[in-house]
Amino acid sequence: MNIREFKDKAISGFSKLTKQEKIEWLISNVFENPREVIREFTEYWHKDETRQRVFDEISENTLTNFYLPYGVAPNFLINNKMYVVPMVIEESSVVAAAAKAAKFWLDKGGFSTQVLSTIKIGQVHFKWTGDGEALRAHMPVIKQSLRQAVKPLTENMEKRGGGLIDIELIDFTDTEEDLYQLRASFETCDSMGANFINSCLEEFGRNLPILLSDNERFLTGKGQCEVLMCILSNFTPESLVRAEVSCAVEDFGLVEGLPAEQFANRFAQAVRIAEIDPYRATTHNKGIFNGIDAVILATGNDFRAVEACGHAYASSSGRYSSLSHAEVSNGRFRFWLDFPMSVGTVGGLTKVHPLAKRSLELLGKPSAKELMQIVAAVGLAQNFGAVKALVTSGIQKGHMKMHLNNILANFEANAYEAERAKEYFLDKVVSFASVREFIQGIRAGAIKNFKA
Repeated sequence: MNIREFKDKAISGFSKLTKQEKIEWLISNVFENPREVIREFTEYWHKDETRQRVFDEISENTLTNFYLPYGVAPNFLINNKMYVVPMVIEESSVVAAAAKAAKFWLDKGGFSTQVLSTIKIGQVHFKWTGDGEALRAHMPVIKQSLRQAVKPLTENMEKRGGGLIDIELIDFTDTEEDLYQLRASFETCDSMGANFINSCLEEFGRNLPILLSDNERFLTGKGQCEVLMCILSNFTPESLVRAEVSCAVEDFGLVEGLPAEQFANRFAQAVRIAEIDPYRATTHNKGIFNGIDAVILATGNDFRAVEACGHAYASSSGRYSSLSHAEVSNGRFRFWLDFPMSVGTVGGLTKVHPLAKRSLELLGKPSAKELMQIVAAVGLAQNFGAVKALVTSGIQKGHMKMHLNNILANFEANAYEAERAKEYFLDKVVSFASVREFIQGIRAGAIKNFKA
């Protein structure tokens, strides 16, 4: 397609069209089956117009709702408190694995968690052509002036026990000419705090050039200040939670046919491999995020921010490594996860999305700190289930059993066919080809060749 053809397909003012007009334009310019497209888009609209308006306003250019399964994992014992954890995810084996791991640890004391810190970071990046030493020397006065400038923004947060903690000057001039940063730390209590932090940073950005131009009061010599950008950082290594499980090795008994000591040592070795090999660490950590993302989504939090922070933390040593760790020492097995995250239980989508509100209710209306601990425990459970499978029966056996439903849906299996397939594959390897052969056998009347 040449540039003229691209321009012919471009549209101006698309966002100003109604939802119906957007769909009509797409049908005229993109889709080939208009009746089917209209049916599929409209059948996923909420029957309650008021409720649908909520979903329409969450994002931009909304056409319909994209459904994902909402499930729960019961039997999570965390700090001696029982939880039923909501999870939103499309991967079939994740919720089952989390629930299985939770039950595995239920009679071994469950999960122990603690919040190590809850500090979040914001940055004002700026260029200063003046005297760097003078800038550093006058930072205490500049900090005090900036604190005063954001006082109207921080008062309510301070009443809840949070607010602006500190402002630090970071000097990047050794790698980038005239480049500096104000790195501000915040406590945002039960709020994720993005809007609060960014509002404070932009106020810093408005005031900083004024302060630095007042040479008689603050600095000696001439210099120019140019604020480049003001934005929070999603890397929050000081907003950190730990989750762990531990037990006497002998308490494992036989695990999928493996003696307790052999299982514990194989498990610890598998985690060690993820610590030293980035190729393995990437898949290992993806398993952790299977659990974490599912709870983050269910509670209306920002899974992309949590993912970015987790991967940055996994790379903080200079080599991408495992987020979880394991050891066997003096007859005891210990498996733990230190994870940085910023979550909220008030504001944002947590108060807009009806199921996000229900998720928080299901969890007992937790504080942000409690939610951090629940999320970390589910991530650890997910990781435990995956590594346990890898060092015993293998990952595909359980995964493909759960994947059977998706394969059956692909072949449009009816209820009878699906029930017979699940019976037949109880003790057999599931694959796309084997399921296809089985379904074709039923439909050809050759079911007698497939005995469950």
